[in-house]
Amino acid sequence: MSIPTRGAAYPGVVTQSVPVLLSTTSVYPEPTAVGFELAADLGYDGVELMVFTDRISQDPAAAASLSRHYGVRIGAVHAPCLLVTQRVWSPDPWTRLRRSVQAADHLGAPVVVIHPPFSWQRDYARKFSAVLASLEARYPRVAIAVENMFPLKVGRRKLVPYSPHWDPTRHGYGAYTLDLSHCAAAGADALAMAERMGEGLRHVHLCDGTAPGSDSHMVPGRGTQPCAELLGKLAASGWSGTVTVEVSTRKSGNRTRRSADLAESLRFAREGFDA
Repeated sequence: MSIPTRGAAYPGVVTQSVPVLLSTTSVYPEPTAVGFELAADLGYDGVELMVFTDRISQDPAAAASLSRHYGVRIGAVHAPCLLVTQRVWSPDPWTRLRRSVQAADHLGAPVVVIHPPFSWQRDYARKFSAVLASLEARYPRVAIAVENMFPLKVGRRKLVPYSPHWDPTRHGYGAYTLDLSHCAAAGADALAMAERMGEGLRHVHLCDGTAPGSDSHMVPGRGTQPCAELLGKLAASGWSGTVTVEVSTRKSGNRTRRSADLAESLRFAREGFDA
């Protein structure tokens, strides 16, 4: 895997080492502010702000205040493109994408994570690539990294709810986010997908998974995905993108267990790059 560093093309990105961020969705069902708090307490390099149903996550000024209060930088913004966030900011997907990029630019975050369009968003899907190019030209400090998704199982059939495909490398974009739980859910080879993303691989969602059809976002090392091998390959190549721990702690039950899971995930990431 040969992935060059990004410091010259993306001002403000740390190139000496790979920052490990904590997704604010990793503390769900606790609110966004807890993501900042735990990132600071556990020693993460920053957070990925998931724009979600939590009102704080939808307000860049409030997010900036949390960043200052906890001394935690916002290293990425995840656009509101889940089914549950289809009306966050606006029912119009163009507006949600534009506001995500504007928020990232305002907050100094070099990456926006975006999913491929849903298959029923026909106009959005048809113009998606052109709009990405237009936004990146207008906001050159922000890479809009399209994330790999996965098909859904309906009985014995597989439904692809994304256009043109759940695998963004099938179409081709300038920047990508690689999510290992989504690779597991799709039954896809994560290392092969990273190779296809090549120089466009800007961002990694570090998590684990086991079986096709299940998007479990497990703590890395607890599933079957090649998490450690991927980190090792990235480290050996001199890659200097960003990594976000995006794990589900909904079943943790309490703050102590949640913190332990997130601390374990951070150790895994750091050891993966230091190995």
